[in-house]
Amino acid sequence: MQVERYSVKLDSFEGPLDLLLHLIQQAEVDIYDIPVAKITEQYMTYIHTMQELELDVASEYLVMASTLLAIKSQMLLPKQDVWADEDWELEDWGEEDPREELVAQLETYLQYKEIASELRERHVKRSHLFTKPPSRINTESKENMEHTTDIEASLSDLLQAYQHVYQRLRFERPHTATVETQRWTVESKMETITTLVLERKQAVPFLELYKKGQINEQVTTFMALLQLVKDGSVICKQEKNFADIYIEPRGDVEYE
Repeated sequence: MQVERYSVKLDSFEGPLDLLLHLIQQAEVDIYDIPVAKITEQYMTYIHTMQELELDVASEYLVMASTLLAIKSQMLLPKQDVWADEDWELEDWGEEDPREELVAQLETYLQYKEIASELRERHVKRSHLFTKPPSRINTESKENMEHTTDIEASLSDLLQAYQHVYQRLRFERPHTATVETQRWTVESKMETITTLVLERKQAVPFLELYKKGQINEQVTTFMALLQLVKDGSVICKQEKNFADIYIEPRGDVEYE
């Protein structure tokens, strides 16, 4: 059974949920202006009318439904009078704003969309390149015969390595967590990675970039690494396909 796309009908916006997220990213519709109660009502109506759903699809819909219901319930509780003020800001609610965690999740999702867009663009460019099989070089030098040449890791290699890291973080992260207000930028993470690879006397393992930190920070770190590779500032190598990836600065690049 093909599941139809769900459209959210609001006074200021009408379209599928992914378009709503796109408009949020473009700042055409502010996430704080979207009435949670109205979305929840329409969302639950749609859930009740869905029949013969696949289990994985149903679980995703139900998880979001429970999240929206929880947020709606918290917003109905008597807190402060900020909800009655049309000019209220997120800071007016303080640390107890029920939508703060959802906003953080949306920010993370939008970062993943940016990565996906970047990878699609690189895939298109890569599809126009052709390679030849490596030539066999005969040499009498035992040293040259035993030397193993590293190969440059492709974008698919980097994405696969990050997917393993992300899956590990999902299992290791607690079921409940406190959403921190700290935000990381791609530029700051680029500087962090550059400093790390320059200070080391040897290549930096890819996994070392993800020893700690929240999911949001890990996504930003991965985006920063992609940008450094794109700029030609660093190179990612591996001994063979599917082997561990290592990061090192390009020898012909001058850093400030």
